[in-house]
Amino acid sequence: MKEPLVFAYYCSGHGYGHATRVSAFARHLINLDSRMTIHIVSSAPKHVFNDSISLGVLYRFAEIDPVIVQPVAYRVDRRRSVEALRSFLARKDSLLEQEKQWLFNIQADCVLSDAAFLGCLAANVTGLPSILVSNFTFDSVYSFLSTKFVDQNDAPSEDELSIDDHTPDYPISDEELKPLVQQIYYGYRCADLLVRLPGCIPIPSFSTSPSLPAPPWTDQGSNTLLDEIVAHLVQKPSIHLLHSSIPFANSHPKKPFARSIIRAPLLVRGITKGLETVYSPIGRSRFLSSLGVPEHLHNPDETKILIVSFGGQVFRKPTSSRGSSSGHSSPRCKTPQIDLPAELRQIPDSPRMSKILPCNDALGKMDMSCHCHNPHVIKPELSSTFDNLSAMLTKTEFWGKNNVTCSHLDTLDHAVDDFDTRLLPDSSWIAIVCGVSKWGQSEADEKPPDRFFVAPKYVYMPDLTAVADVLLGKLGYGTVSECVDSCTPFVYVARPLFVEEHGLKLLLAREGVGIELPRAAYEAGDWASVVEEAWSLGRDAKAEMRMKGRLGVDMNKRDEEGTLLAGQVTDWVRAWHDSIAHTPDDDVRDC
Repeated sequence: MKEPLVFAYYCSGHGYGHATRVSAFARHLINLDSRMTIHIVSSAPKHVFNDSISLGVLYRFAEIDPVIVQPVAYRVDRRRSVEALRSFLARKDSLLEQEKQWLFNIQADCVLSDAAFLGCLAANVTGLPSILVSNFTFDSVYSFLSTKFVDQNDAPSEDELSIDDHTPDYPISDEELKPLVQQIYYGYRCADLLVRLPGCIPIPSFSTSPSLPAPPWTDQGSNTLLDEIVAHLVQKPSIHLLHSSIPFANSHPKKPFARSIIRAPLLVRGITKGLETVYSPIGRSRFLSSLGVPEHLHNPDETKILIVSFGGQVFRKPTSSRGSSSGHSSPRCKTPQIDLPAELRQIPDSPRMSKILPCNDALGKMDMSCHCHNPHVIKPELSSTFDNLSAMLTKTEFWGKNNVTCSHLDTLDHAVDDFDTRLLPDSSWIAIVCGVSKWGQSEADEKPPDRFFVAPKYVYMPDLTAVADVLLGKLGYGTVSECVDSCTPFVYVARPLFVEEHGLKLLLAREGVGIELPRAAYEAGDWASVVEEAWSLGRDAKAEMRMKGRLGVDMNKRDEEGTLLAGQVTDWVRAWHDSIAHTPDDDVRDC
């Protein structure tokens, strides 16, 4: 076949997790062969791919997938999500024709997709092999909107303020969803190879079981994975029964290979390389100085750092006081637990929070005998009042025609007394907040609270996560993978209607430290005791990681794993085209 290879890499615009791992794998591919051409196609912002673009990867903005509508970072609006899907599917055929022509123009050899079904469809009509690189697919995500589990939003009491007055949550009927989901499912069925990432859930377009719809994968009451689903996920994919290939459209040759699955390592962006990385005292100090953190707060033995990352946040003084809190924040949604095999299972659900403790085995290597300590329920002692702080959450709106989400700011006034003991454990902690465009509404408000700092808009998150002692954010692949890679304990607010999170919880249970913070506690600013608990659980692993980082030990592990995966993928593509080149003419189908 011709050399070098040309890849079209389709990347979903839904969230930064897809973009960060696409950029990481594109970097591994181009480092394997610098002559290679890689086109990233996405509606995600170009700057998210900067680490691979700097190596020569090309970027093209295109509307290639619908989106799950999230009014705030951890809620899903089922009805609007279905409407967004319906709108996208109405344009699917014209978009498909556009992508077909573009793939022909760039003379692509293969399509990679994470996890845009349109890319797989476009490859099939163009006569190109396609490779799905993901831990989940959106047919499952949309199908899960029919779950009977309701994301409750209890009315706040008189002394509580709700951060999101969203409409009541009602399941979408499977009858309405099925014909829409089927179109997404068929697109994934066109893929020829699955590179299955850690933190996965079932991929029904490849394995014949478990099949869609997705809600039966879980206990509908507790919203936890069934034991048989967990058992499926920990099996070697080579023993799964797979669906057969979807033939190429029109007059293209027959597909030479049966479908298969490769189990991938963690695809994650690494820290910035150089003589002085953020793990060295000089590199750490230089990085923190760039964030405006004064020098006397740079020593990790004296100052601990909480990263708060939900996309966009504003802190401002309130206009009125709500008085003292009762000290109790009842959750406004059920907090799901991981439903692990018996020896890994957590105790019953708690109204406060649930803890995921580390296990030595990774999900990809896990067997049913893997042992974790049985976690216990944490019931923090919360202070009764706040002090002059307005905590706010990320809301989402649409970018352009494609329903691509971007963050904007929606403030919630809290009268805050004694915020130190509610938000941060003690005076040895500082917080660095990501996604802040402004601190307040007037000049009097423009300074952040004491010991709170603002990360620049385009801060490189792997470096920021590496210097952190704890990260607080939503449960998504990008944050989970970077916390696992840097051994940073993760306090997360769950997204109970986003089915991918079940696989991410399993990944945290094997390779990281994770504690779930109920959204009511997050919205009330009751963070401190949970942050302290997460730090206590993960501090030894974090200290070891920092020592390895200073010494340069195992710092190339992810690159080595990624390079091996890139070699597997490129070898597969070359073998595919070599087989096509030797296909007899009578194996080419008529139109």
